[in-house]
Amino acid sequence: MRYDKYRAVIVGGGLVGASLALALARAGKRVALLEAGEPAVDDLEQGWDARIYAVSPANRRFLEGMGAWPDMARIGTIASMDVRGDAGGRVSFSAAQLRDSGAELITGARAKTLATTPGEARLMLEDGRELAAELLVGADGANSWVRSQLDLQASVKPYGQSGVVANFACELPHQGIARQWFFGDSILAWLPMAGNRISMVWSTPDPQSLLQLSPEELAARVAEAGGRQLGAFATLTAAAAFPLRLIQPEAVAAERVALIGDAAHTVHPLAGQGVNLGFQDAAQLAGLLDAAPDCGDWMLLRRYQRQRREAVAAMQFGCDGLYRLFHAKLPGLPWLRNTGLSLTNCLTPLKRQFARQAIGY
Repeated sequence: MRYDKYRAVIVGGGLVGASLALALARAGKRVALLEAGEPAVDDLEQGWDARIYAVSPANRRFLEGMGAWPDMARIGTIASMDVRGDAGGRVSFSAAQLRDSGAELITGARAKTLATTPGEARLMLEDGRELAAELLVGADGANSWVRSQLDLQASVKPYGQSGVVANFACELPHQGIARQWFFGDSILAWLPMAGNRISMVWSTPDPQSLLQLSPEELAARVAEAGGRQLGAFATLTAAAAFPLRLIQPEAVAAERVALIGDAAHTVHPLAGQGVNLGFQDAAQLAGLLDAAPDCGDWMLLRRYQRQRREAVAAMQFGCDGLYRLFHAKLPGLPWLRNTGLSLTNCLTPLKRQFARQAIGY
């Protein structure tokens, strides 16, 4: 059987998969990026996409180093963070394209079967095409097809909440600050976008209370919930909701295969760090593969898994811990958790470590 052969095949053409494809192609490797759907047109004149990505400075440098930092309004950079508790506590952090890349974009066909041998990974598409690679990378999201084909078990913990997302134009400049409020039963985050625009993620057990609002009512509700810190809002996109889950696979590497992005881990969106963890996966893996004679070498993939384990676990633990802490109903906890936030704000070394994790320096 004849296969088209690549150094790497990446399944999943989202931001994280595309960034890895670009990095490997720029390193001179033959790469294929498989995206089942047709490429979307990012044209603000044709409407806004509800998916917004607040990219840390470290990951921006990773993208800029490949000439891939886009000039587009739905990507914002977090310059600082301001986190508020539900009873006065506060902690703030501050920090002083695939086109023409050489990667081959394959669209319009889904993967059908995946098999690995000690020497290569083999992928058959539904349209009959057959691909072989030293390494196959699963970048296909939280419900990863690649992960399921490998039978890698994952711990899945539903939060019993949905993340409601929408985009707004705001009256006052956001100054690049990601703002967040814990309300006891819900968590509201405002993520900065280009210009006077923000993206909202409201984690709530009652998404319908937001989804049923008119655009004007939604804008007023979100602005008021944040104390009108950015003045009046105008809704740019209708609200949409998605279920929140913590996913922890037992492994992110197997024979000739690696997982990155949401295929490898998910976190609660309270800190807006999901895509940043994914970019860090891509940057770490690209660095290991840069001069590798064999991109699928097992020792190299194990090194990738070890290097990512600590950072991912720290972010998952931190986000999950904050979620649990601010949803607990025990007497005295509101005072304790808000005092903890304010105390952290006064402890410079501890706050600096949090900033390095959250902002990406």
